[in-house]
Amino acid sequence: MSKSIMDRKRGCLLGLAIGDALGAAVEFKPPGSFPLVTEYRGGGPHGLGPGEWTDDTSMALALADSIGHAGWDLNDQANRYLVWMRAGEYSVTGTCFDIGIATRSALLRFEASRDAQTSGDTSPHSSGNGSIMRLAPVPIRYAEYFPNRIDELATRAEQSSIPTHASEICRSACRYMTLILTGFMHGLTRDIVLDAKWDALEQLKSLAPLAPEIAEIADGSFRRREPPEILGSGYVVKSLEAALWALDRSDNFRDAVLAAVNLGDDADTTGAVCGQLAGAYWGESHIPEVWQNGLAKRDMIEKALASITG
Repeated sequence: MSKSIMDRKRGCLLGLAIGDALGAAVEFKPPGSFPLVTEYRGGGPHGLGPGEWTDDTSMALALADSIGHAGWDLNDQANRYLVWMRAGEYSVTGTCFDIGIATRSALLRFEASRDAQTSGDTSPHSSGNGSIMRLAPVPIRYAEYFPNRIDELATRAEQSSIPTHASEICRSACRYMTLILTGFMHGLTRDIVLDAKWDALEQLKSLAPLAPEIAEIADGSFRRREPPEILGSGYVVKSLEAALWALDRSDNFRDAVLAAVNLGDDADTTGAVCGQLAGAYWGESHIPEVWQNGLAKRDMIEKALASITG
């Protein structure tokens, strides 16, 4: 593996955690109602310290642990999420202090059935951003599937959503975002990867159409809109669109992630999604050192990275 690909893989997961931690203090706050985030700060709805992260990173660590130790096994993935929910494993504080409604409901169904294929809600009304916020371990581990095995890459991406977010919209979002992330990891430019006519995107859509809401994003909606149409929302469509808007308008990792978290509302997840994209694009080497050094429980991130890149 070339150094540049490893740099971008590491940047993807570190970016997720850093974006999550930057947004945690202003989660649920309307845009414009708080001093702009420029560095880590404490507080927020969960009373976290500066550099501490939320459920986005916890679930990504659980997913990485599962892939690294069990291969590809949806029941194992769901079970590790359940252990996080019940016992606080993978949490920065040792407890599950934040969990989405759809995720909690799905994990309770899994706890009863032990079948991750049926635990996620398939309704389009249950299309939160809980599966894109944790996505990084999938493209990191399976980056080698790009560009010649896009069908397998898309399958992994889509399946990763099913245990908690099984709607067509969520599954499509995971497929599209994974394609973007692996393209970035292989060193392709934004002009190529975010082009509505990108050949890899055409191949992805030929395998199975994207949900119309995600197809609109792939067609460049994030370039045609500005806040307040761009929202830091918990809805997967708006969440992905906002993250891509922040990435596309910025010249570096710092500016991209700050643009995302300062949209407010579901700020930690908008930051986590943008952080994955920006980290995969610019790489770990271009993430500010002060943010890397200030990230809580960095050893947990490193352990997860080792399990999916070693």
